[in-house]
Amino acid sequence: MTSAGSLEPDGQKRIAGEAAAALIESGQVVGLGTGSTAAHFVRALAARNIDIRGVPTSEATAALARELGLIVIGVDEVSVIDITVDGADEIGPELELIKGGGGALLREKLVWEASRRCVVIADAGKAVKRLGAFPLPVEVAAFAYKGTSRRICDVLADADIAMVPKLRKQGGEPFRTDGGNLIYDIDCGAIADPWALAEALKGVTGVVDHGLFLGLADLALIGGADGRVTELLP
Repeated sequence: MTSAGSLEPDGQKRIAGEAAAALIESGQVVGLGTGSTAAHFVRALAARNIDIRGVPTSEATAALARELGLIVIGVDEVSVIDITVDGADEIGPELELIKGGGGALLREKLVWEASRRCVVIADAGKAVKRLGAFPLPVEVAAFAYKGTSRRICDVLADADIAMVPKLRKQGGEPFRTDGGNLIYDIDCGAIADPWALAEALKGVTGVVDHGLFLGLADLALIGGADGRVTELLP
């Protein structure tokens, strides 16, 4: 961990990604996350020029990995992934996470849950005392999505969250995930009980998955403005 001048958030992401790339060993199957922070990791991993196979969590990450010369395989081509490295929108106590700002939360969670070890990387601004300042993404089936929204509202009311889910849009049209699903973003505010909310949302008909990643991260690498990377454990 080397010291540098004062780093902007993108520089903090970069050093976190480089620190994660240093953890990877030749011969491993590596889950490749999605988003700007994960992209730094993918670039740093490719620069190491070691023998790995990458399992991307999105089409965008797959394209970047191939462009950089990495071997890309599908998640169903292996029985287990050795290590996954990915970013997060918020990192709370015990490494509770909000993810999905990049629109790949379902594929990310599937890869995370297939992994022996999961490492989250981020800039210092992503570490929070309580989850909820970043809108919580909820991925839903496109069919009957308005009815799903109403059922989500019932769950939120039970959790004393008054906000209405907002359908994510891109270019004026509903945003579509790589799997063809839609995403609602919810400005929850402070989430008092992430585990209870996660369970309740998962039980809603029409909800494919949500951006609460709980009990999955084994290590966080946080890049700081001082050029140092801090390790956090659950």
